[in-house]
Order: sequence, then C-alpha cells, then structure tokens
Amino acid sequence: MNFALILFLLTVATGAIWLLDVMVMKKRRRPGAKEPWWVEYGASFFPVILVVFLLRSFLVEPFKIPSGSMIPTLLVGDFILVNKYTYGIRLPVINKKVLQLNTPRRGDVMVFRWPEDPSLDYIKRVVGLPGDKVAWQNKRLFINGSEVAVVRQPDYLHPDRLYYSFQYQEKLGDIEHKIILDKDAPAFVTQVMQFPGRDKCIYNSSGVICEVPEGHYFVMGDNRDASSDSRVWGFVPDQNIVGKAFLIWFNFGDLKRIGSFH
Repeated sequence: MNFALILFLLTVATGAIWLLDVMVMKKRRRPGAKEPWWVEYGASFFPVILVVFLLRSFLVEPFKIPSGSMIPTLLVGDFILVNKYTYGIRLPVINKKVLQLNTPRRGDVMVFRWPEDPSLDYIKRVVGLPGDKVAWQNKRLFINGSEVAVVRQPDYLHPDRLYYSFQYQEKLGDIEHKIILDKDAPAFVTQVMQFPGRDKCIYNSSGVICEVPEGHYFVMGDNRDASSDSRVWGFVPDQNIVGKAFLIWFNFGDLKRIGSFH
C-alpha cells in the first residue's frame, strides 16, 4: 500500500472541498444555513491532513522495524523516526530530489525503497559509498583495501533467549555501533539475485567483493549473518533513498528503548 500516495490524494480531495466552500458555496448559502455534511467534514479535516502530509513528506516519517536484520541496534517491534530532509528535499510520491543537502555517510542507518520492489521500505546501515571497493571476506569487512576494525564485546543473547551470537563493536567513519555474527553461519553469500551492477561483484567461497557504482550505495544489516542486503540483491540507487533513521520513539515490549538510537 502506497501510504504517501493515499495521503496526497486525501490532501488534494479535502483541499478541493475546502477551496470550493470558501470560493463558491459559502457565498451562496443563506445566512444561518447548515453546510452539507461532506463540506463540513472535508473542510475540517483538510488542515489536519495537510499538516500530516507536509510533516511526513519533508520532515520526519515513522516506521516500524519488521525483522531482525538490524539487531542489536534495532529490534523487531521498534518504532523509529526517519529524518526526511537530511539527504536532500524530495518531492513526495514521486521521490524526486529537488534540493541536494547532505549525502549518506558510512555508518548511517538509512531507510530506502528496495530496488527489487520500490513499494517496500528497507532499513540497513550504509557501508560503501559511490566509488568504494567493499569486500566481505571470511566475515570480515574491508573498505578500499583496509580492514574495518572490530572489538569483541560480550556475547549477544537474543530476545527470545534461545541462543547467543558473537558481538563486536565496529566503527565506520566516525560512527560506532555493534554488530553480531553467528559462528555456524557460512562465510559465503547464499541466494544471490541478478541485479543491476552484478558484474561489479565477485562472489567466492569467502564472501563477496564489490565496486560500488556512482550514484549508488552498498548497505548491510548489523545482524550480518541474518540480513538480506547489498550482498544478496545489490546496490541502493540514490533515487531510492527515503531518509536517515535516528530515534526509537516507541516499543510496546520494552519502554526503556524509547529515546535510544541516535
């Protein structure tokens, strides 16, 4: 469901009713006459819908985390806020950039439209920038020939308390975050899809090595062995970017998570 399109159509419809009432119908009504119900509701809802549409389109948009691919940073059930303007102003619905501001940095947690199906929103961490050479070999990350340093942390106990994963502190650019790895998961990438730029990636028994095309980004989940990401379905084009995730504003199962993740 394209909620942005639905909200846009509601804004246009209620705005048209409000304008029709102000410009035409109100002048024709007799003093004290009650306005039709559809005018009453349409005109009264218009400012509310307009404010929601503008806030959601240009400032912040809420999302719910549906999977565990970003554990331990984000958990299933986290409700997050996404900054819609930090990477540039885009027209709603068509997502066309009209004003360039900042560009994604290594380490940013980014929401984007999945290249394989733009009706779906995905969230991953930016690992490779345009022109970078990204290598994931034997569960170690290399960028432009340099290994990304990690520091071992206490093992991560999954919320369902069924098993532990190895946990590490990783630093991409100036952003520090935690990742998890499962010792029993294979190093090589499974179920690789055919995607634009597939020829820029080399797959082997140790993982994958990719050169990121201009105007694209290489993204990965923090739950490295349980994330379908650029290793599987390719690069994220700039026009698919939605915004930068920055805050957990609610979690029904754990209220202590509110306000965390920046």
